[in-house]
Amino acid sequence: MHLFSEDTKLIDGNVANTADMRTLSQPMKDYALGYTDAEQERLIRQAAIIAPITERLFREAGIGPGQRVLDLGSGMGDVATLLARLVGPLGEVVGIERDANSIARARARIAAAGLRNVSFIQGDVGEIASDQPFDAAVGRLILQFLPDAIGVLRSVYGLVRPGGVLAFQEPSLASLSALGARLPLWSQVHRVIRETFLRSGVNPETGLTLHRIFQEAGLPAPIMHLEMPLGSDTDFLRWTPDLFNSLRPSAEQHNVSLDELGDLTTLPYRLCAEITRAKAVVSVVPLVSAWSRKPEDSLRSTD
Repeated sequence: MHLFSEDTKLIDGNVANTADMRTLSQPMKDYALGYTDAEQERLIRQAAIIAPITERLFREAGIGPGQRVLDLGSGMGDVATLLARLVGPLGEVVGIERDANSIARARARIAAAGLRNVSFIQGDVGEIASDQPFDAAVGRLILQFLPDAIGVLRSVYGLVRPGGVLAFQEPSLASLSALGARLPLWSQVHRVIRETFLRSGVNPETGLTLHRIFQEAGLPAPIMHLEMPLGSDTDFLRWTPDLFNSLRPSAEQHNVSLDELGDLTTLPYRLCAEITRAKAVVSVVPLVSAWSRKPEDSLRSTD
């Protein structure tokens, strides 16, 4: 199966076709979490924890062998890897990512996994044009960063064949508040995280808006559920301080006060000690999953 023709740009081990598929720039605001090596490693650790939740969503939505799937905001390639295994060698996955370093990292990881059915295109996800329809379009933790999430879904809707699927996962950080009753420092850090996201133009409650966003984009009301992984091992304990570290430059840029957190060099240790003393469990990002099927009789244009 060939995705691209002669007018191509080499992106990974495969090629990306600038004629068959184009990204028409709708600039995203500066990425609040940045593109540092530490943030890339954080994303990979986070992805390993939430992978089962994402796979359940995709299987529930009917993504499977032989399908052609669009992955918005591919990042380190974790969602694309999961999709590649679901669609198998006769299917294909096209990942869209604006950061060249992230694409390079994702490309290397895809190659190391021995997968040959994934290609990446560098560009913004705001508007994407393709001469071939997709069976599904998906995204994880991407819509929260977009200034016009409804517009993006409308554009993607046109790329999916009638009867195809759109499936997205977005956060609801408010769901974490129930865990903080005995964790005052942990709760303070999450207040700073939330405030930084908001001042950066990011909606940390995008998950709870998916029901409205899907319908305003022209889709039927989605099937939805919320899942929040819980644990007390190292990956769970470090998620909050690691997220804070990635957000710290944005917090300082937007004048979010960090005074209540004390000495930032000891913050990870103090958070770990607090959680351990309380014999508590904590979460990584709570995910709202939503999926909907494009009506079979849809007459909407893909232009």
